[in-house]
Amino acid sequence: MQSEKISISLPSSLLQFIENYKLNKGCKSRSAVIELAIELLRYQELERAYREAAQEIDPEWDLTVGDGLSDERW
Repeated sequence: MQSEKISISLPSSLLQFIENYKLNKGCKSRSAVIELAIELLRYQELERAYREAAQEIDPEWDLTVGDGLSDERW
C-alpha cells in the first residue's frame, strides 16, 4: 500500500502512550500504532452504520417470507 507522510501534533501524554504501545505490542513504528488506531476508528464507524441500517429494516419484510412461494426460481 502506498503511504503518504503527514505531520501531526499530539499532547505528550498521547505520544508517550503511542511509544509505550509500540514497545509493549511489538509494533514496528509509531506510524503502525496510529494506523491501527485509525483502522479501529474506521471499524467502529462501520459497526455504527450497520447498526443504524439494521434499525431501518422494514419489520413487514418478514411477512413476505411465508408468502406461499416454495420455489424462488420463478
